[in-house]
Amino acid sequence: MNEALKYLALTSVLTGLLWVPYILNEVLVRGLVDAVGYSENPKPLAKWAQRLRAAHYNAVENLVVFAALVLVAQAGGIHTAAIATAACVYFWARVAHAAAYTFAIPWVRTAAFVVGACMYLWIGCEILCAK
Repeated sequence: MNEALKYLALTSVLTGLLWVPYILNEVLVRGLVDAVGYSENPKPLAKWAQRLRAAHYNAVENLVVFAALVLVAQAGGIHTAAIATAACVYFWARVAHAAAYTFAIPWVRTAAFVVGACMYLWIGCEILCAK
């Protein structure tokens, strides 16, 4: 497995696990019955859990773009050091984004998002410029 695919797998696992803490908060705050049901007036989650939920949604939305580009590169046989580096940086940017969003660190959150977006754009450029 090449590095880009390894970081795609790590990013997918991260994205797939981000829901766990905020769902646990939901169970603690609302109780199991309301957490799995459809309460008409649910108790609000802790602020950090609300932010983590938003970070999770953002991670899912961006994973679509990142995964598509890494898989296009793989299918096209384009395995450059630049793509591997961009995939690694993208993963760590998503870790930083989730943490900064959860703990309400606005400049870091925004910077991490921009870095991640630049990484998938970089991968796209590598694909489109490949000969």
